[in-house]
Amino acid sequence: MVAYVTIPGIGGSGEEHWQTLWEHQWGAAAVRIAPKSWSQPDLVDWVAAIEWAVNDAEARDIDVVLIAHSLGCWAASTWLTGAAGLRVRGVLLVAPPDQAGDAFPAEAASTFVGIEARMLPCPSVVVASTNDPYCRLDVAEGLAARWGSLLQVVGELGHLNTASNLGDWPRGQELLELVVRP
Repeated sequence: MVAYVTIPGIGGSGEEHWQTLWEHQWGAAAVRIAPKSWSQPDLVDWVAAIEWAVNDAEARDIDVVLIAHSLGCWAASTWLTGAAGLRVRGVLLVAPPDQAGDAFPAEAASTFVGIEARMLPCPSVVVASTNDPYCRLDVAEGLAARWGSLLQVVGELGHLNTASNLGDWPRGQELLELVVRP
């Protein structure tokens, strides 16, 4: 059995976002983090929310898969590099934003900028679009390399969010299998 811990970007993922649609499919196996600072992101708060969600799953003796989007990728990677001995099977990192990019959310700049991308302790896949306004492809390639992640480029799909009209995003579910069953 696996618990899917979803880590959305700023504000959480809306009802039409692929993360939310996946959560509906998984039912009780899905756990969305619940930081207090959705709109004014605070990294410490987001990392604590991940810690709580993972500990809850592990208390039930369940392996965990993290599914992060956008700013959630930075929270997930930060938590993972500080986690030790936990039962995280893998992480899907979708559309991580470029901390040094002009489009990086100003409301996240005080705590989410300056984080170093370090080797992750579990299998990981970075999913990138060729026309993501928040992260150029070459930057996504560099992040994947520093995280030790497999890079999957999915074409011109923008920020891989609700505006990308992905629905329940079958291709993303296929990529998730790379970390669920490596």
